[in-house]
Amino acid sequence: MTTFEERTRVHAFRDDALGEHDAVGLAEAVRRGEVGADEVARDAAERVRAVEARLHAVQAHVEIPAHATGAGGAFAGVPTFVKDNTDYLGLPTGHGSAAFTPRAARRHAPFAGQFLSSGVTVLGKTRLPEFGFSPTTEYESGEPVRNPWNTGYSAGGSSGGSAALVAAGAVPIAHANDGGGSIRIPAACCGLVGLKPTRGRVVANAQSRQLPLDIVSDGIVSRSVRDTAAFLAAAETYWRNPKLPPLGLVEGPSGRRLRIGFLLDSPNGVRSDGATRAAVTETAATLERMGHTLEPVELAIDPQFTDDFLTYWGLLSFLIGATGRTLGAGFDRRRMDGLSLGLREAYLKSWRSTPGVLRRLKRTREAYAASFRGLDLILSPVLAHTTPPIGHLSPTVPYPTLIERILAYVAFTPINNVVGTPSISVPAMSATEHGLPIGVMFSGRPGGEQTLLEVAFALEADRPFRRIQDV
Repeated sequence: MTTFEERTRVHAFRDDALGEHDAVGLAEAVRRGEVGADEVARDAAERVRAVEARLHAVQAHVEIPAHATGAGGAFAGVPTFVKDNTDYLGLPTGHGSAAFTPRAARRHAPFAGQFLSSGVTVLGKTRLPEFGFSPTTEYESGEPVRNPWNTGYSAGGSSGGSAALVAAGAVPIAHANDGGGSIRIPAACCGLVGLKPTRGRVVANAQSRQLPLDIVSDGIVSRSVRDTAAFLAAAETYWRNPKLPPLGLVEGPSGRRLRIGFLLDSPNGVRSDGATRAAVTETAATLERMGHTLEPVELAIDPQFTDDFLTYWGLLSFLIGATGRTLGAGFDRRRMDGLSLGLREAYLKSWRSTPGVLRRLKRTREAYAASFRGLDLILSPVLAHTTPPIGHLSPTVPYPTLIERILAYVAFTPINNVVGTPSISVPAMSATEHGLPIGVMFSGRPGGEQTLLEVAFALEADRPFRRIQDV
C-alpha cells in the first residue's frame, strides 16, 4: 500500500547523463568524455521539467544555456541555477517580490562571475521569499516552493528554490546565500549540505558592501560534502581574500581529535523540540565514538540580541522600501508582503534605537570568541524545531503571530551572520515522523571552513546521508 510520504515525495533521479552523480562526479564524467556538456544540460532541463509542476522552484529559465568549453573549471559542464536575488546577465532579478517589475540585468553580479568561473552551466534562476526575509519560500499569492521529501512541507528559505531542485536531483548544486540562515535552513529542511562561508571568503555583492553591517554570504547547497569543498576551492582560484587563511581543496576527514562544544537550546531561550534534540545528541555520540571530546557550552550573547537582530532586519526592509525604485519599474512598497511590511512598520516605531542596535550587534563577536576559548567547533541544531508544514510561516499569517513563529524557529543561525563566522548544516541520521530530514549545525572560528568540512566529511563517511531516491 502506498504511504502518505510516498505519494508526496518527488525526485528526478533516472538513468540519464546525470545519473546519481554529485557535481564533482559529473564534472569528472564530462572531462573523461563519458557524457557531453550539451547532453548533461539537456537531461538536467528534462529533470527540472519533471519536478517543477510539483515543486514550483524555478523563477526563470535560460533559453539557451551556455557552458564552458575545454577544461573550464572544477565544475565544467555541471548544470545549476542562480538564486533570483543575484544578477545574471539578460535575466530579470525579481527578489521574490510582487512590488515591482524587474528589469533584465545588464551584467553579472560580482559573485555570479565568481560562480561561473567554476565552469557551471546556468539553466535559470530559483525562487526565494520576498527579499530573502523569510525562512520559508512562500508567498501571499501563487504556489509556495515545496519540499521534495514531502510536498506538504516547507523547503525552507530563503534559498528554498535552490534547495528543492538539488534535493530532488534536478541539478547537483545550486547557488544560495545566507543573511540569517538562508543557506543552512533550506539545507536542513531538504537533507543537504549548506555552508555559510566566513564573511569575505567569497566576492561580496554590491548590496552587501552597502549594508551598515554586512550579514550576507554567498555559497551553494549540495548533496555531498565534497561538492561544497570543491566549490570553495574553485571560488578561491578566482579570487582569494588576503585577510583570511587560504583554504585550498579539502578532500576528506583529518586525523585531528577536536574539542567540540554543544548546545541543545538557543542562547535566546528557545527550547528545541524532541526530534531536533535527539538529532544533535546522536551526532554528539557519533563524534565521541570517533575520538572527539564533546562538552556543553553556553553562548553568552547579549540578552537583547534577538530584538536587535529583528530591528536590523526591519531596517533592511525600510531601506528596500525607500530605494525600491532602483530595482525595477513601478515599485510600490504597499505591495510588499505581510512580513516585509510588518518588519518595516516595527522598525519605524523603534528607529531611534538604531545606533545602539548596531553597536551591540558588532560586539557579539566578543561574546562568540569568548565562548570558543578551548574549543575547535560548536555543535547545535540548525533550527529549534523540525520543518513546518506549508502555511505555518506564510506571509499571509498576521504579522504578530508570524514573527513569533519565526523567532521560535530561527533561533540559532543569525549569530554567525552577525559575527561573520563560518557555519555548516549537514543531515543528521534521523528523520521526522513525516520522513523529512533534520539538520545539525557546526559553527567555527573566522576562516575555519577547513575544520567544518573535515568534520562533515567524517560524518558523511561514517553514515552516508539519506538519499531521497532510496527512501
